[in-house]
Amino acid sequence: MISEGIAFKSYEKGEKIFSTGDKADRLFIVCSGKMKIYNYTIDGREQILYIYSKGDFVGAFNLLKEDEYKYNAEALEKIIISTLTKSKFDEIAIKNPNITLKILEKAYERIRWAEDLIARLTASSVDAKVANLLIDLIDDFGKKTDEGIELELSINREEMGSYAGISRETMTRKLNSFKDLSIIEFRGNKVIIIKDKNKLMDIINTSP
Repeated sequence: MISEGIAFKSYEKGEKIFSTGDKADRLFIVCSGKMKIYNYTIDGREQILYIYSKGDFVGAFNLLKEDEYKYNAEALEKIIISTLTKSKFDEIAIKNPNITLKILEKAYERIRWAEDLIARLTASSVDAKVANLLIDLIDDFGKKTDEGIELELSINREEMGSYAGISRETMTRKLNSFKDLSIIEFRGNKVIIIKDKNKLMDIINTSP
């Protein structure tokens, strides 16, 4: 029943999916590819809040009550999005109340994600911010290899800095420092190998 109300659309890398102030009246589901959710700081810098991959969604609460978006969404690579409008959802939810319960379950997960975001942005140690970021990126970009956990990234160093709440220059410097400590390795500009995840966790746990 849900699939009958869904529409599909593809976006190219860098294309805006929605913007702050847009009417929030539908659910966006990532079918393939990745997108970033971001806002701007007071001084105009981009601050990435989340990165969503296949199976993730945004706008679930807008199916319960219409509002407007308080953030922006942009494709990090070619992406296919499916959407479900509030009006169609209302028709389905009336007949299937368990769907609303599932959305509330996801609400709990999003609260935990928000807690992780706060931990990353408020860490006093820059090392901890970068370590937190690398750990968080495993879910979206990581795969296990014989060498360690490979992150095949579709975000650049500036976007990594935005996600961690630091500058591009600081991000680059800290990544090089982690490389010198044999915690990570580089494979070109887009691939990072996490060789010692435990060391990253130690940096996070010992941060003041």
